[in-house]
Amino acid sequence: MRRPTRRRPLLVLVAATVVVMAADVAGWPGSSDLRGTGAAVLGPLERLVRSGASGPVDAGGPAAGRVRLGYETPALGRSLEEARRLSSLLEAPATRAVRFVPARVVAVGAQGASGPERITVDAGSRDGVTKDLTVVSAEGLVGRVVSTGPWTSDVLLFGSADLIVGVRVGRAGTLGSITGAAGERPRPAGQLSLELVQRGTLAVGDPVTTMGSAGGRPFLPGIRVGTVSAVDAARGQLAPTAVVTPAVDVTTLDIVGILLSTPRTTPRSPTQGASG
Repeated sequence: MRRPTRRRPLLVLVAATVVVMAADVAGWPGSSDLRGTGAAVLGPLERLVRSGASGPVDAGGPAAGRVRLGYETPALGRSLEEARRLSSLLEAPATRAVRFVPARVVAVGAQGASGPERITVDAGSRDGVTKDLTVVSAEGLVGRVVSTGPWTSDVLLFGSADLIVGVRVGRAGTLGSITGAAGERPRPAGQLSLELVQRGTLAVGDPVTTMGSAGGRPFLPGIRVGTVSAVDAARGQLAPTAVVTPAVDVTTLDIVGILLSTPRTTPRSPTQGASG
């Protein structure tokens, strides 16, 4: 009897992906709805294809011989590397005392000046993921969730032209913002532009972290963003600008964590300062 093949689901997955990407790039009306529908359909197929590539091994079949001969070493190496990255994520400052959903990158979107601008991960609404959650790796900020399906989610990456992140710089925590959009000072690939919102001092080596958003969406505070790698010469601007090297290399992403922020529900009690 002919053994069932997984080629047909793979062909369906590829064809459907092409349709969704074409609609998204062309800006067709309703492309966001099509993306959501595609996530609902393609998510289980992506998992099916991956399970076919790394499914259980029959201990009594020919695969057992391949294991003994060492032919399965690359797959074992990948599993060990994923376990190492997950362990690093569990120990990272960004996930400390925070509930999160681990996920694997399963697709990459269009390329921008600083690299890919979107990725798709294999965790969705059925895993507790919702829009506007912070996404991190063991090294720091990855981006934010912009859409979800039952089994997958799209993430807008830090460094994309469409994403501006409020930050704090240096030990003083000076306020600023970072963008990947090309401005008056073009940056090399992989470098981002920082602009302070007020007068202050910048120095090479200053750490940069997220300022945080109301309710922790889309960004929780204190997540590592990167490091100041160069300070621009003053040209009469009101606030200093600089170059930031991101903490995360988005071109090598694999295992990420989606932080489950909990909005504040308890009102703060009023207080009174010390009297003279």
